[in-house]
Amino acid sequence: MSGLGILVVDDEPLARRRLVRLITRLDWVDAVEEAGNVADARRILARMQPDILLLDIQMPGGSGFDLLDSLGPTPPATVFVTAFDEHALKAFEANAVDYVTKPIEPGRFGLALERARLAASSRLQADRIAELQETIEALKQVLRHKQRAGARAGADFWVRSRGEHLRIAAETVLRIQGERDYVRLHTEGADYLYQESLHSLESRLDADDFLRIHRSTIVRKSAVTRIRQGAFGALMVVLSDGSELRVGRTYAATVRARLM
Repeated sequence: MSGLGILVVDDEPLARRRLVRLITRLDWVDAVEEAGNVADARRILARMQPDILLLDIQMPGGSGFDLLDSLGPTPPATVFVTAFDEHALKAFEANAVDYVTKPIEPGRFGLALERARLAASSRLQADRIAELQETIEALKQVLRHKQRAGARAGADFWVRSRGEHLRIAAETVLRIQGERDYVRLHTEGADYLYQESLHSLESRLDADDFLRIHRSTIVRKSAVTRIRQGAFGALMVVLSDGSELRVGRTYAATVRARLM
């Protein structure tokens, strides 16, 4: 993988130059920055956001561990490069990728950088996957919104009445009663016969607005004003037009979950 950025943090200028010289030989490195202390490193980190951090331990103004602790739960892939080998355990407990002691041996340093490159590449890949998942979820939300809007737009009904065709807006329908291959649309004070089966019609109605309560009945949820217990334990719904409808036994749990 190409295009990775590295920040070298070391208070010894000669040590920094040697590290930078070894790093710049690598074709997968895109940018290298240097810092001589923790304060300078923090300023560069805020601007650069490197993929790999090469970090000394003992420096003016704070240790390498202080800097790493301040970077939160997802710091760059970190390699400690130091003259002190007694901090190795603490470095690995801080989730460092590797720990290299001075004087630097090029082969050993190259191995540490390769480990850091693989770790950084893995993190970038995970970030890209997370971003892709967020994008897919956002697209799904847009699609669901369009589908709901399409369902609302496509749910209006054209019915034949007294020699002409009338458009019945879906939001005016209080309940829909199945009559074999037809349905009867009940609005406030009127009803209309419409040529479509109840099953077919249910599939294109907006589930946020309509609810099937019986094998032959669909109601507008917002039209339900009361739910009461009927004879023999049956559940009854009362609509805004005063009609009382029996809830089918197999639909009772769904009605309770979505309306009560």
